[in-house]
Amino acid sequence: MSALGALVGLATVPTAHAQEPALPVRPALSEDADAALATLNKTLSASELSFSAKTSRVYLNESGQPLHIFHTMKVLVRRPDRLKIQVTGDDGANDLFYDGKTVSLFSPDRKVYSVMPAPGGIPAALTEVLDRLNIDFPLVNFFGVSPDQSLLRKVVAGWQVGTATIDGVECRHLFFHQMAGTEMELWVENTNAAIPRRLIVTYRLLPGQPRFVAEFTNWDSKAHPSDSVFAFQPPADAKQVELMPAVAPGQPRRQ
Repeated sequence: MSALGALVGLATVPTAHAQEPALPVRPALSEDADAALATLNKTLSASELSFSAKTSRVYLNESGQPLHIFHTMKVLVRRPDRLKIQVTGDDGANDLFYDGKTVSLFSPDRKVYSVMPAPGGIPAALTEVLDRLNIDFPLVNFFGVSPDQSLLRKVVAGWQVGTATIDGVECRHLFFHQMAGTEMELWVENTNAAIPRRLIVTYRLLPGQPRFVAEFTNWDSKAHPSDSVFAFQPPADAKQVELMPAVAPGQPRRQ
């Protein structure tokens, strides 16, 4: 297989390379969308945070047929420089550990792992990993120094569509136009915490207009994880491999 290329649980689709216009001075946001993002920023900026996510995405196989792949994630964050993401899905299990100095990617199924230096905190570490794998991961915006600004980085306009009920909780339904033909829909609780409940990203300019969908549960800002939780200790029978760009699902994996 491509070394750790199966870490597609953290991927959506290859990053689009369409010509992008210059960033606006400030995106055109409605008052209600701006207020919701300001509240969301406080929630996502908590020094300690954990949540779960169920994700799905669409990809095209060799014949151009759109297919779906599903994953479940458990995320644990301790700002500014600790992160653990456990992923299980249709293509197996993969874990990411960040201890403030290095990022370790581990596939329990395949017994392979990769380690790379990544000082500088969570946002810089994730950016380095995603650049190395050449993949896009919309949830990376949740871990920015200012999550609301990370979410708005390529947004040109946004507004509140209305409200919707998710698992018995009233949520604000927000819509954002991003550059390069990308659209983002975000549902946050209509409370003073604005906890995210659902995210959909649609890539209009990519073949098949693939989508990334995430449903969030189990938000907790009172976790107190120790350093050992974020430290990766490779099993004795695991093999270290070089980190390579991810192989999209549906393509043959090299053994």
